[in-house]
Amino acid sequence: MTKRILKEAGMTLLELIIASAILLILSSMALPMVRLVVVRQREQELRQDLRDMRNAIDKYKDKADQNLIRVELGSEGYPPDLETLVKGVSVGGAGATGHNIRFLRRIPVDPMTGRREWGMRSVQDDPDSTSWGGNNVFDVYSKSAGTALDGTKYSDW
Repeated sequence: MTKRILKEAGMTLLELIIASAILLILSSMALPMVRLVVVRQREQELRQDLRDMRNAIDKYKDKADQNLIRVELGSEGYPPDLETLVKGVSVGGAGATGHNIRFLRRIPVDPMTGRREWGMRSVQDDPDSTSWGGNNVFDVYSKSAGTALDGTKYSDW
């Protein structure tokens, strides 16, 4: 009786090979889906980072238009660089003691390149320019040369 129980316990080599093959097929089908999810998450993060930086630029411009911050002549009221949005500027009207206001906590990392380097455009640059005029920051874009899942280039976002 004990020999019969021992014979029935466990898996045969053929059953083990079949189970391994099924697991291999299922995992190989799931791998492309995991890659797609990771790319989609990075694209969503890129969109959010661009939105945050553009909102910070717009808030800076609003304060400049209200004459609450001092801007350089010819800058059209836009920040001179992204670092100014992080360091902050003194806010206050004429004769008022101003306080320092920051528009960004930090310059985000571009999820597509893995660096804190962003392409910038000034008001004087062409809308699709890839070189920054250096006068002010009107817009930001990713320096990635990759293509998104929807077929557009990340640098065009």
